[in-house]
Amino acid sequence: MLIIVTILAYFGILLVFSKLTAKRSDNDTFYRANRRSPWYMVAFGMVGASISGVTFISVPGMAATSDMTYLQTCMGFAVGYWVVALVLLPIYYRYDLTTIYSYLRIRLGQRSYRAGASFFFLSKITGAAVRFYVVCMLLQQFVLDAWGVPFVLTVAVMVALIWLYTRRGGVKTLVWTDTFQTLCMFTALVLILVHVTDALHLSLGEAVGKVMADSHSRVFEFDDWFSRQHFVKQFLSGIFIVVVMTGLDQDMMQKNLTCKTLTDARKDMCCYGLAFLPANLLFLALGVLLMTLAQHEGLSVAGDALLPAFAATGRLGEAVVVFFTIGIVAASFSSADSALTSLTTTYCVDLRERPHDEQLRRRAHVGIAVVFAAAILLFRAVNSSSLLDAIYVLCSYTYGPLLGMFALALFTKRAVNDRVVPYIVVASPLLCWGIDTWVTAVSAYRFGYELLMLNGMLTFVGLWVTGKKQQVIV
Repeated sequence: MLIIVTILAYFGILLVFSKLTAKRSDNDTFYRANRRSPWYMVAFGMVGASISGVTFISVPGMAATSDMTYLQTCMGFAVGYWVVALVLLPIYYRYDLTTIYSYLRIRLGQRSYRAGASFFFLSKITGAAVRFYVVCMLLQQFVLDAWGVPFVLTVAVMVALIWLYTRRGGVKTLVWTDTFQTLCMFTALVLILVHVTDALHLSLGEAVGKVMADSHSRVFEFDDWFSRQHFVKQFLSGIFIVVVMTGLDQDMMQKNLTCKTLTDARKDMCCYGLAFLPANLLFLALGVLLMTLAQHEGLSVAGDALLPAFAATGRLGEAVVVFFTIGIVAASFSSADSALTSLTTTYCVDLRERPHDEQLRRRAHVGIAVVFAAAILLFRAVNSSSLLDAIYVLCSYTYGPLLGMFALALFTKRAVNDRVVPYIVVASPLLCWGIDTWVTAVSAYRFGYELLMLNGMLTFVGLWVTGKKQQVIV
């Protein structure tokens, strides 16, 4: 009951934000917040929107399986955000874009534009479903199963709550709710760390020393090239993950494009990009301390089950249950609400090309919420791996074609054969999957997140080979 009360109280606060920000809203408010968002609010809110509930669950558990080598990827993240700020943001602001995929129409053609928007739609539905599955799963496992509530109803109610507070204000509401949700998430993280440290009877300095001395505090992997945790693979993958999952993602860029000027947007991007390394270090440190606590209590838990085993069961006290619930809900809601908003924007502006039709936008927002709920239920039926790992694998296959298309558009003057582009962007992920399967069968090498780069390269080559030499000035 405590978890339910916490979620309802939290949702009530989000409704207040929605009511205050949705006055006199129209499509420009929903899609772009009238381009009046303060950059520092966007930056702070984007940290929570980017981290998501999956990070809250999976990153502490990663410490047990891959030590702190995930920080190598986070180092790449920081570089990736600078690339987005210096290369992509100027293009988006130069053309005053509502959706970033409109650039593909300007540079490559109509079918390329629709293909890019369609791949984003598929990518975001699947990725956001994985993220929001976390909060639904925990609520079901620790509360609603005991009451006999079916998981289908849990998902339907949770998605309906998100639809309710985003339906009018759209991205303008999200700039404010993301700020609140990021504050809640980090407050919860710090308070959980404090309670875990107390449970181990350690001072702050002793806790830091304990983490540094633990064998799981290893950050770098330089020796085993075949390992998925090798530094070069992780670092480069981190750069490209940010470029595609932020710079080429309407969800992440939509809020950045609400800043008043390009300079403000660059400040926002670089500031919140730097926050990921210390934020994930805290999550991994929490994982090391939780493993120590589990050993002391004779518990055998690891992976995605590590944090919930302590924080959601009352082992650390009811206060931690409340903090954990707020952190998970804040992180998950901040990802899911922006996904619904960006998917609605892409559907109306890119796929239907009716940006001024408010009635279409309202209907689309409802329809996408239904599709989103169905995707969550589908993921529950097929998932059997680490949630964060599942997201990045999905990213490799669905964002790769976007990486290849934007790379050709931005860094070459070659024209594409617009009629064959849809076939190339479908064939590239399939070929990538075939290469991955073959390499795994015949060698000791294992592809990691670098599948994303391979997929992007295959798309780029396909577009180049089928295109023609032509001067294109944009």
